[in-house]
Amino acid sequence: MKNKEENNLAFIDGQNLYRGTILTNPRWKVDLLKFRKYLFEKYNIQKAYYFLGFLDENNHNLYDEIQEAGFIIKFREHNSAMIGKKKGNVDSDIIFDVMKRMYQKESFDKIVLVSGDGDYKMLVDFLIKEDKFKKILFPNKYFASSLYKSITRVYFDYLINIKHLIEKK
Repeated sequence: MKNKEENNLAFIDGQNLYRGTILTNPRWKVDLLKFRKYLFEKYNIQKAYYFLGFLDENNHNLYDEIQEAGFIIKFREHNSAMIGKKKGNVDSDIIFDVMKRMYQKESFDKIVLVSGDGDYKMLVDFLIKEDKFKKILFPNKYFASSLYKSITRVYFDYLINIKHLIEKK
């Protein structure tokens, strides 16, 4: 049961979310407005940060959709010569952002992470130990890193289990 007084934060690996749903069979797409509402109602997420690899002039409609759904967009910094030539890779940005908030003793209760990437495993273990971790939501059962096999079921779920609530029709 959710504590109404909780002030939880969500960190979404945008590329992982997109690829983890669009590359399934059958493919499906997340309705960002429904997903943001779900995060608030289920996990009392007050702020949800949506991390993207880089700013692309051709994606303004996507950025508008993300922001209108209530997410705060964070772009990865790149040297201007490298934009468009490498993958987004926001893992270190998310890890740094979470750790910075903890170091600065920002007022929040727990973290929800949306990704299946194993690069977050050390962060997840640390947050669990510090009683600052709520849940990791895996976009895709098959893309979830095997590194997470050691965490108990209470700390993870699959988006496919809530697809009926958050799917774009």
